[in-house]
Amino acid sequence: MIKLTPSLLIITVTLFLTSCSQQTAYSRGVYMLVDTSGTYTREIAQAQRIINFTLAKLNPGDTFVVARVDTGSFSEKDIVQKQTFEDRPSMANQQKRLFREGINKFINEIKPSSYTDITGGMLQAVEFMNEAQSGIKTILIFSDLKEEIQAGYNRDIPLNLDGYRVIAINVTKLRSDNIDPVEYLDRLENWRNKVESGGGEWQVINDLERLEPIFNS
Repeated sequence: MIKLTPSLLIITVTLFLTSCSQQTAYSRGVYMLVDTSGTYTREIAQAQRIINFTLAKLNPGDTFVVARVDTGSFSEKDIVQKQTFEDRPSMANQQKRLFREGINKFINEIKPSSYTDITGGMLQAVEFMNEAQSGIKTILIFSDLKEEIQAGYNRDIPLNLDGYRVIAINVTKLRSDNIDPVEYLDRLENWRNKVESGGGEWQVINDLERLEPIFNS
């Protein structure tokens, strides 16, 4: 039996903490917000494909969360599925299978919400991801980005997105956008300003084939 001297104990603890720090630095956290308002629920099959794609790309040690965007999204109750995947690949694959089953249940039972609290969802995402301490943090927003806040809710709150990459996916054009494309462009610009003013990186991906590179960087 090896006797742990004070010096050896310090070295052992230091190596352990360094290993944990390196694992955290390279682990990936993805928090996906799924818009469930009004007619946008028609796009939910597309969201399911993105979720399955993301699951396939994540590694053991990574964290994945899927949450709905509804009337009041700053709540853990809106988290549909969450998982930090085990280091053992066999266990991680089993967790991914259960994750898919939970998502399938959510898809089959989804009910449209009356309002679209995207800001509240982002606040919840940041709170969760900061606690998870993932090294590479990404928020995916599956929405047309038209935010509608119920009366009485305060969402005039700055977002602290330093170290975050925020990617809007499948930003479908509304009927009014076809009449006046400026509405669509203004909506994208307003969200870009909101994210970047909070220190985050902003990107829009409507061609889903362009999702692949975000998991390689």
